[in-house]
Amino acid sequence: MSLWEYANPKKFMQTAARVLPVVSLLAAICMVGGLVWGFFFTPDDYKQGATVKIIFLHVPAAMMAINVWGMMLVTSLVWIVRRHHVSALAARAAAPLGMTFTLIALVTGALWGQPMWGTWWEWDPRLTSFLILFLFYLGYVALWQAVENPDTAADLTSVLCIVGSVFAALSRYAVKFWNQGLHQDSTIMKVGEKDPLDPAYYWPLIVCIAGFILTFVALVLLRTVTEIRARRLAVLTARERLA
Repeated sequence: MSLWEYANPKKFMQTAARVLPVVSLLAAICMVGGLVWGFFFTPDDYKQGATVKIIFLHVPAAMMAINVWGMMLVTSLVWIVRRHHVSALAARAAAPLGMTFTLIALVTGALWGQPMWGTWWEWDPRLTSFLILFLFYLGYVALWQAVENPDTAADLTSVLCIVGSVFAALSRYAVKFWNQGLHQDSTIMKVGEKDPLDPAYYWPLIVCIAGFILTFVALVLLRTVTEIRARRLAVLTARERLA
């Protein structure tokens, strides 16, 4: 069995119909379970108090914001090289989700930063690169809407996705590139390493991350199927007009 079989819209939709209920159920269990565990059954931090619990939204959202763009980059490259429409539509379906994750990361970061840093916003390397990444998401979504021909839109947005990948990488590694800035380095470290995240927060955070990943998978499958159907409807409508 070849992975390219799923580039066939019919095959993709059949697979999505089988997988979607299971993924949706697991996503709901992990998301609800992780957030309830994190917000209600973890202790307050001795320095940050209850504000530390924003970590259960902020960190998964920030991780997904970067990784969704990475997924869009892969599917965009598949479109450029192989011209598979499902890959282009998957990238289009993922973009609003990635933009939402980025917005959640920015908002929760501000809510966390104000009591910790004394400011809602700082032109910190990681924060700034995340803001630019959000603008790239916004531009990507707008470009799909602005270009009428879907193949041309896919070409242009794929190029934009490649360019924006630089800022997705900066968002992930900005703290390592520049020493200055308020934002700390990676929050998640393996238990047993130097300065690890306390297990009381680590394990519910892992469950929340799994919930965010599964939620994204469920939503991108659903949105991609919707995009395929919309494309088919547009083709049928165009044929009726020509008939």
